[in-house]
Amino acid sequence: MAVIEQVREGMHVVSSDGKKIGKVEALKMGDPEAVTSDGQTDPETGGLVNTVIDGFAATSNLPHHTAERLLRIGYVKVDRSGLLTGHAYFASDELDRVEGDTLWLIEIRHAGQEEMTK
Repeated sequence: MAVIEQVREGMHVVSSDGKKIGKVEALKMGDPEAVTSDGQTDPETGGLVNTVIDGFAATSNLPHHTAERLLRIGYVKVDRSGLLTGHAYFASDELDRVEGDTLWLIEIRHAGQEEMTK
């Protein structure tokens, strides 16, 4: 079972070294087998997926390409605690494991992580 399938709203989120990041506010399952969002448009509107991506990019303050990736593979939206306020978005491939009511993130932090925070 994929880690994101075990995640629930309200779970505590911690980094790989156990530092508290916040709590899961929302999550969206994606399709990890999808290579692109091509072919996922609504035949009636012709652009539903782009509209959804644009809307998510605008409300999350994420670049369009990051929003598209998160919607495609799935993500967890975290309400950050402490001095870091606001929200952070973590892709499903950045989730390590769930233990009890705690979601652990993987150790590797990519250069674009700052893009993924609001």
